[in-house]
Amino acid sequence: MKRHIPNVITLLNVFCGCIATVFAVLNQLELAAFFVCIGILFDFFDGFAARILNVKSELGLQLDSLADVITSGLVPGIVMFQLLILSINGGWNVDFSPELSGVMIWNAFKVSLFPFMGFLITIGSAYRLAKFNIDENQTSSFIGLPTPANALLILSFPLILRYQNNEFLHGLILNQWFLIALTILSTFLLNSKIILFSLKFKNWSFQDNGLRYIFIFVSLVLLITMKFLAIPLIIGFYVFSSIFSTTRA
Repeated sequence: MKRHIPNVITLLNVFCGCIATVFAVLNQLELAAFFVCIGILFDFFDGFAARILNVKSELGLQLDSLADVITSGLVPGIVMFQLLILSINGGWNVDFSPELSGVMIWNAFKVSLFPFMGFLITIGSAYRLAKFNIDENQTSSFIGLPTPANALLILSFPLILRYQNNEFLHGLILNQWFLIALTILSTFLLNSKIILFSLKFKNWSFQDNGLRYIFIFVSLVLLITMKFLAIPLIIGFYVFSSIFSTTRA
């Protein structure tokens, strides 16, 4: 019986991803972000449960990646699609209502096919997860940005628009060229050769986990002081601190 527990947790990730997909399509980006975050928690706990119960399996590995394709691949692609539509439709009146969604999508179709570039994130995520499944070198570290981290990066932008009243940030985020650049950067980071440290602790000593402790501390400070704007900064800090630690090693 216990061997099924991690897979049930993974399937809850799939369920959250499906709900998030519906909300993203309906342009309810805040709710989409909420369910993605819940799905990412399930994604963490399924592996944790498998290790604690000592029931790791090939089925669990494959199922985990299939779940991530939905929660951390499809949903951020749809969110970027919606953000690009917002940018084409003016953007300053940020209304994530489903009533406007159909009109905005139709107007975007008439102006540009740019919004479809958002799905490069989904494509890049699927390719990254397929590589991860056959790569035996990503046990204590990651090669390329993990899909959950990338999903949080993309989903932070509609939250910044909604909750952080900053005219400069609104103008930047709703600039279609910024969004296109972000999409390309996201897809590149997912499949880059950059070695990124894992947050898995084998013990609690500072000597072995100094970078992890510093990262967690800095992340908490940024979240408390900068709210949702902290998320892109945390992802950036994660990438650059990983590069710095690898270079020093």
